[in-house]
Amino acid sequence: MFVGSFLFLITVGTLGLMFLPGIRTGERLNLTDSLFMATSAVCVTGLSVSDLATEFTFRGQAFMLLLIQLGGLGMLAFTSLVIQVLGFRLSLGTESLTYEARRGSPTVNVRHLTRDVVLYTFMIELVGTIALLCAWGPRDGLDQAWWPALFHSISAFCNAGFSTHSDSLIGFQSAPLTITIISALVIAGGIGFITMEESWLAFRTRKQTRPHHLSLHSRLVLYVTAALLILPWPMFAAFEWNGTLGQMSLVDKFFNSMFLSVTPRTAGFNTIDYSVASDSTNFLTILLMTVGGSPGSTAGGMKTTTFALVVLLAWSRIRGHETTLFANRSIPDDTVERASGLMVVAFMLMTISVFALAVTDEIAGERGHFLARMFEAVSAFNTVGLSMQMTSELSYLGRFVTIVLMFVGRVGPLMLASALVIGRGRKANFRYAYEDVAIG
Repeated sequence: MFVGSFLFLITVGTLGLMFLPGIRTGERLNLTDSLFMATSAVCVTGLSVSDLATEFTFRGQAFMLLLIQLGGLGMLAFTSLVIQVLGFRLSLGTESLTYEARRGSPTVNVRHLTRDVVLYTFMIELVGTIALLCAWGPRDGLDQAWWPALFHSISAFCNAGFSTHSDSLIGFQSAPLTITIISALVIAGGIGFITMEESWLAFRTRKQTRPHHLSLHSRLVLYVTAALLILPWPMFAAFEWNGTLGQMSLVDKFFNSMFLSVTPRTAGFNTIDYSVASDSTNFLTILLMTVGGSPGSTAGGMKTTTFALVVLLAWSRIRGHETTLFANRSIPDDTVERASGLMVVAFMLMTISVFALAVTDEIAGERGHFLARMFEAVSAFNTVGLSMQMTSELSYLGRFVTIVLMFVGRVGPLMLASALVIGRGRKANFRYAYEDVAIG
């Protein structure tokens, strides 16, 4: 059901882009480009081989926005379904890799989870639309601003990165309010619904005699998210101070360098041209794209909790602890093992992705900067949507590889996490004899 829902949406999107009247301002897209655009929209990636601003009509943009909303909302809804399925089939005493499903923990009512996900999604997107309308209305007029405001609000919350502007958000380099609103929507869409719900419950009950306390999962998500937003911020500022940020005012440098930390978390919007950014900026962006957002969110990537558990495992072992520790709690070994397995598989798939994109483009006679290909492959696999201006230059083979990367990157991590969890529930009747192996 999960994979089939995405395949169905991509098929409908591809046929719609090819045959629906009034979608394009010029010629109809061919099969490859239609499949590429539909996959990018449904998988909320944001990579584009056709300019949404100039080559699509209002009807075409609305159709793409529908695909983005269904892709983003579908991911959340089916994630909720998987949470319930895993919570039912497994022991509730077992901590899931990516979801809060432990017995006795203060968590949301899983029976109402899907309903609440839909409610929160539309509510946040509505607030984002109103905020952007207030920012753009005085300049463009309400009749001209309402559609870009709605489009960017949904695209930002779903971490899609599509824009009705040809240069994404480069035209808003000197608009701190716009950058702040888009950043808030991206972060809200990327922290995960369970963390969002628990944070709201904690805030609402803070003055009660028995306030709601954040679970270990939510605390870990919030700490890692904050760290990955704050720590790269001054690094990006230093890397680009005299580069892509060189002509900006001090205030604009402050907000644009902040946005450079936000957007790699699979948002896909850009306020600078990454093709002229420094190698340090682009490689740091690749690392952030690899981590991505948090479990149960619209964001892609390896996920913040997976990254955090592997780091905590190493730190605990260095300090001589037998268990992995965080916030005076021991994290179950099987959860840490699943995180390690997921991280290894993710890096293997990304390595294969970079290699495949390099090979297919070289077969087609296309030669270019290796870092640009690595950037493109990692962006596609982690459903980010950032590019060093090479998406439209991909060969047909390269475009097919990118399509596969976007699809696998969207449905793969959740499927793999579910398989690892379910696999732990199958107990073998025997084990083989132990034999050690030297490492290091």
